[in-house]
Amino acid sequence: MIDIAAQFGDNLVRQRKLADIAQEELAVRASVHRTEISQLERGLRIPRIDTVVKLAKSLEVSVLDLLVGIDWEPGSTRYGQFREREGG
Repeated sequence: MIDIAAQFGDNLVRQRKLADIAQEELAVRASVHRTEISQLERGLRIPRIDTVVKLAKSLEVSVLDLLVGIDWEPGSTRYGQFREREGG
């Protein structure tokens, strides 16, 4: 099983550093508070879908770039669960 918040946080940090911008600048671009960026990057919270879209557009990346390594395995006779995406 995968820690979704931690994986998203790792992806967000990676993309922000590739864009060479500070948390404060990303917060302004995405219209979210800087503390939210910090909490997301540290895996302390999971973003809402609108926040994911705002972050991706602010970083000029695909939403999928922020979801690397996060995948869902549908349930059949058992409950589904998140798992690490192969190749990510």
